[in-house]
Amino acid sequence: MRKVLRELVQAFALLTRLPTPPFRGKGAVAGCVWAFPLVGAAVGALGAAAYWLARGIAMTPALAAVLALAAQVVATGGFHEDGLADTADGFGGGTTPAEKLAIMRDSRIGTFGVLALVLVLAMRGSAIVAVADRARVGAALVVAGTLGRAAIVGVLKALRPARADGLGASVEAPGARRMAVAVLIGIALAFAILPPRRAAGALLIAAATAAATAWLARAQIGGYTGDVLGAAGLVGETVALLVAAAKW
Repeated sequence: MRKVLRELVQAFALLTRLPTPPFRGKGAVAGCVWAFPLVGAAVGALGAAAYWLARGIAMTPALAAVLALAAQVVATGGFHEDGLADTADGFGGGTTPAEKLAIMRDSRIGTFGVLALVLVLAMRGSAIVAVADRARVGAALVVAGTLGRAAIVGVLKALRPARADGLGASVEAPGARRMAVAVLIGIALAFAILPPRRAAGALLIAAATAAATAWLARAQIGGYTGDVLGAAGLVGETVALLVAAAKW
């Protein structure tokens, strides 16, 4: 039990900016990947709480959606958003794998990165507004956060690091048992929170998105980096939120 709790805390230390002991670094990621979906669920719950409070003081659904997204960004430190922007700039701006990796390491944001962030935030916010109901928004955010972080585990298992240094290179591929636990957590939470058909749809779309992200990363740079993993999590979360929120 102590080991399980330690790995859970490590997952929060890696994927969020919530108060936790420092992340241990190399070798720790493979041990805590099973808890990634739980971290996503917690971040989604924070966004849901912000939405609930905002609607409770008579804010419009649009303003409440902005606050929900802001709460999630604060909780994660924009970790996944940064990964998406860097990945979009690299994949869109470079012509060779080496050029793409160099662009992704550059801290400056370019046109592709800005466009990716604007589109993803717009889709997430619009999905929340479309649902409007506080309980259903909460369900959608928790499931989307869960499946988005599960997508990271899938990409980790499917690819190898694209470079010899950096965060991605320090991450070991998760073992079959830990990956299975992550997948089972994602499935269990989705079906526990959403209606069966909607849960199945969100799971299938999130899995397809993770596979597409892995295929694109392999084609563009030959593997994953920390930025690609962050992008996979955010894109997976976005598409799962769109499915979970569709036609309430």
